[in-house]
Amino acid sequence: MIYVFVFYGFLSLITFGFYSMDKSAAKRGKRRVPESTLHWLSFLGGWFGALMGQKMFRHKTKKPRFLAMFWLTCLVNIAVTGYGFYYFSLF
Repeated sequence: MIYVFVFYGFLSLITFGFYSMDKSAAKRGKRRVPESTLHWLSFLGGWFGALMGQKMFRHKTKKPRFLAMFWLTCLVNIAVTGYGFYYFSLF
């Protein structure tokens, strides 16, 4: 079970870094990280890092379509993780 937390933590750090890079690129007018990349990182388990990146950098917080997809990735992760913990705790 500890592996799940390590996995989520590792991906959250990576995702947080991508949000940092994207915010920095946005400020400097450089090439940005595609939104699809940010969504995939969130979907694959980095949703907490994405949430922290949004809050800390005030980044991607005013785009309703982006936020809707982001919260969907959060809900999917929480549901799958919760189901996994419930299912595997029965054994």
